[in-house]
Amino acid sequence: MTISREPRRRQRPGEHTPVRRAPTFLRSLGFALAGIGFLFRTQRNAQIHAAAAALVVLAAWLLGVSALEWLALLAAITIVIVAEGLNTAVEAVVDLVSPDYHHRARHAKDVAAGAVLLAAVGAAGIGMLVFVPRMWQLVLR
Repeated sequence: MTISREPRRRQRPGEHTPVRRAPTFLRSLGFALAGIGFLFRTQRNAQIHAAAAALVVLAAWLLGVSALEWLALLAAITIVIVAEGLNTAVEAVVDLVSPDYHHRARHAKDVAAGAVLLAAVGAAGIGMLVFVPRMWQLVLR
């Protein structure tokens, strides 16, 4: 039996749970890529973060940053995109389980959005540490 995306029925007490075979690696990869595609197709902020990431990568390449600086920039970009994906997932689940307004649902969404903001501010700080000295040198030439 393979794992399907169909909702499962509730198991009755004492009922045997059949052993489920894990999906193949390629199938799992397909699910992950579909999620990433959904994120960038539907979430405006993810699109903004992707555009900013592309500009950062271009600037880093043009300015010849060091390997350690590349590491810091790519880690910051990754953390922001991951945070945006988790925020999207939290919002989807909260909307599913709590379609009506509830203060706890609001708190969950606010905390997830706050995590994205913190990641973006941290990434901006890393970007400033890497790029401001180089830009300053270009201005003083």
